[in-house]
Amino acid sequence: MWDLESEIRGELVNRRRSAASAIVLVCALAVSAVPGQAYADPGPPRSEQRLQEVRGEIDALYRKAGAATDAYNLAEERAEKQSSEVAELTEEITEGKKRIEELKKRVGAEASARYRSGGLPPEAHLMLSDDPQHFLDGASRILQGQQAAKALIAELSRTQDDLEAYTQDATSRLKKLESHREKKEAAKKEIKKQIAAAEKLEATLEKEERERLLRMEQEAQREAQTAWLDSGALRATGDRATRDGETAVAYAMAQIGKPYVWGAEGPGSFDCSGLTSQAWRAGGRVIPRTSQEQWRQLPRVDVKDMRPGDLIVYFDDASHIGMYLGDGSMVHAPRPGRDVTVAGAGSMPILGVVRPDK
Repeated sequence: MWDLESEIRGELVNRRRSAASAIVLVCALAVSAVPGQAYADPGPPRSEQRLQEVRGEIDALYRKAGAATDAYNLAEERAEKQSSEVAELTEEITEGKKRIEELKKRVGAEASARYRSGGLPPEAHLMLSDDPQHFLDGASRILQGQQAAKALIAELSRTQDDLEAYTQDATSRLKKLESHREKKEAAKKEIKKQIAAAEKLEATLEKEERERLLRMEQEAQREAQTAWLDSGALRATGDRATRDGETAVAYAMAQIGKPYVWGAEGPGSFDCSGLTSQAWRAGGRVIPRTSQEQWRQLPRVDVKDMRPGDLIVYFDDASHIGMYLGDGSMVHAPRPGRDVTVAGAGSMPILGVVRPDK
């Protein structure tokens, strides 16, 4: 028997199903049309040539960050030195002021004594005496008193001159301190700028491309190391490290796996010169903080005469440094995003070698 109510109910159900299907289809189309979603086509992978170009760009940015880090470290070192010197001068100024007050009191006491004696100089009182012995004793005391007064006035004058010199020196050093602080802040901004640019460029790479980039980086280092060894730049056998050098090497090796952080010198992280300076501090030698100053101030040796503990300076601007381990290898803190590691000593362009314990 035909049931009108059942037919109407069935028609409504069919219509609801059709509408639901249409909504699902529209939503799917809308999602696929939204840019930046996971469903979006990432585009073709970069060619090997383009990846090489990207690697070069990233390396250049991190090298600029490294140079800025050296400038930051140098400014920080000089600021700390100036701050310490200003503190010492401030103490000298404080002591000088106290000394001047003491001398002024003594001069005032001398003037008061003269006033109480009637204002006559000691010589006049002595001439009025009828006692010959008193005259002789008094003459001696007058001579001593005159000499003491002259010495007191001379000391007061010297102390005032010293105080003025201390004040002028402190003012000059405060200006230098402010200049170093400004340079430090400027270098800090430059470091952040270069690292941010490098990270932004790396972020544009897909995971597979980042892996390819790392392999390319490692391959380039292997090729450079092989070419360096084949050139005969390194002798077949090297000299042994000194006892201090062995201690420095042991310290550096113990830091393997710790992250590179610009401006850091341990214990949890290091930049390149922070690692070498702290390693040699452990070895009993205080050396400059930055790679450029280590290159400028420390004694130099020929590459073929390297021994473990020597420091290898890289690139024309001396912006990177590592510690030689022997057998053609070195330990270093490479760059942001990398950890302290062992690498080939010839994997980067060598500027020269310095020896802290020469």
